[in-house]
Amino acid sequence: MNDQRRMYLVLLGVPGAGKGTQARLLSEKLQIPQISTGDLFRYNLSHETELGLLAKQYMDRGDLVPDEVTIQMVAERIRQEDCARGAIFDGFPRNLNQATALDQMTAPHGGISLAPLIHLEDEEAMRRITGRRVCRQCGAVYHVEFNPPAREGICDIDGGELYQRDDDKPETVRNRLYVYYKQTAPLIGYYFAKSLLVEIDGSRPIEEVNRELLSVLPQDVLES
Repeated sequence: MNDQRRMYLVLLGVPGAGKGTQARLLSEKLQIPQISTGDLFRYNLSHETELGLLAKQYMDRGDLVPDEVTIQMVAERIRQEDCARGAIFDGFPRNLNQATALDQMTAPHGGISLAPLIHLEDEEAMRRITGRRVCRQCGAVYHVEFNPPAREGICDIDGGELYQRDDDKPETVRNRLYVYYKQTAPLIGYYFAKSLLVEIDGSRPIEEVNRELLSVLPQDVLES
């Protein structure tokens, strides 16, 4: 892949659709980094970068971090050496303002290659997220239906107590879905209008979803 054309993928989908999992798998196969806003914030805050300190000022006041700060974090990240062949965006952009900024960032290298929408019904998303249980000691993740521990409420690894995170409780998940439909769902129309949207059935096993994602990637970018 030459320096001019890069593989930039924007993964879309409701919370629980598996975007993070698929981003990791694609990153391994394509040898381009996964970029998530969560990871960027954690890095900038823990390293006390200029942007991290700026973001902390807003967070300490209980305010939302402005788009401009998040956009600057992403802009700095994609200039790093490991992004020379592209990147997979997971959780960014979250709104139309961020999407237009990302277009400007990536334009010198061919722009966004594809925006796969991993489709999942709301009830299935609720089922996936609210069923998660995490070990208090080692952080191992289980699911009451799909990956239950041998003994209910007990971690198989170290015998620690399993608990449900606040983020995974039904009322919180419903609010996350509301925020998604209010802020992020408009991106579906945005990328459809640009002929970049492709819909993937996210209710299937992880391996099947990954195979289909790989099959829809633009071959001209993969081979360039």
